[in-house]
Amino acid sequence: MPLNSSVSAQIHAAAKDLGFDLSGIAPVGELQELSHFEPWINAGHAGDMKYLHARNEAGRLKRSSLANAVPWAKSVVVCASNYNSSEPYSIKMPDSTRGWISRYAWSQADYHDVVLSRLRTLELRIHQLCADPTIRTWSYVDTGPLVERVYARYAGIGWIGKNTCIINQQIGSWLFLGVILNSVPLLPDLPASDRCGTCTRCLDACPTKAFPEPYKLDASRCISYLTIEKRGSIPEELRAPMGRHLFGCDICQDVCPWNREAPVSTNTEFLPREPLVNPPLETIASMTIEQFRETFRGSPVKRTKFAGLRRNCAIAMGNSLDPKFLPYLGSLAEDDDPVVAEHARWALARIQSVSTLA
Repeated sequence: MPLNSSVSAQIHAAAKDLGFDLSGIAPVGELQELSHFEPWINAGHAGDMKYLHARNEAGRLKRSSLANAVPWAKSVVVCASNYNSSEPYSIKMPDSTRGWISRYAWSQADYHDVVLSRLRTLELRIHQLCADPTIRTWSYVDTGPLVERVYARYAGIGWIGKNTCIINQQIGSWLFLGVILNSVPLLPDLPASDRCGTCTRCLDACPTKAFPEPYKLDASRCISYLTIEKRGSIPEELRAPMGRHLFGCDICQDVCPWNREAPVSTNTEFLPREPLVNPPLETIASMTIEQFRETFRGSPVKRTKFAGLRRNCAIAMGNSLDPKFLPYLGSLAEDDDPVVAEHARWALARIQSVSTLA
């Protein structure tokens, strides 16, 4: 039986005191949305993200049911932090000679560390409130064997939009999610209702056509996947649609009507660092490995690695069609990393073909 509502209410109050903008409690069980996970994996939509293929000893995909990964979990506390800033959206900054780094990666500190620290404090509070020496808990920020947005929906944080992002009616979709798995059945909140209606702006705006249908993302075509998770060569047919993106993509959220009046985060740890907002492409192309480490210290951008960022920069330079980048691309075309060199040669040919026609 679920614990009484006063415990759940106290957990919500504690989450708010810790600085979370939203919190909720989700049940565990065979949630309908999770039934789509295995067909999604089998269709190849996870790309090269092999960690999503993780299975338990019985051979079942861990993320297709919490029971497959953490069978002792009886409830999930979900917390959300708003990371929106006052900086303009990508669709309002058209300068193709400057690269785009996703909004979530602009902050002063890696959100994983910030959110996880607060979750662990809340975790201790849950132990105190439940007063059960046998209680088990486990906190995650993007690293757990569960599909966080599904549990966020059932915790009432927001609905899953057609772009597969969690959207909250008041805050929008600029949300970091963190979860705490619990061995006690806490009283769940009501799931959020879908409010996307007939709108398809996010689907229509995607340059790489990464949405084969509403509510389904083909990650292997997503710019965020291509610039962050994808190692090695990027398929040529996807390079031009990638535009000037260096790390991540915000387009499907930028065009979402629910983000038109999204409030700016009051969390100082999520304030943007100026060098990470629309950096000049020549600055990225001329970076040394030491400058890369210093510039992106504490930033999620490190995930793409030095070679990956230069590969992405070469593509962005090629898509700018600006001849001023030819010297930089000429240097990158001689790079010791064969992937960087290959993408730089592609970019050189792209700019030169346009210059010849002109």
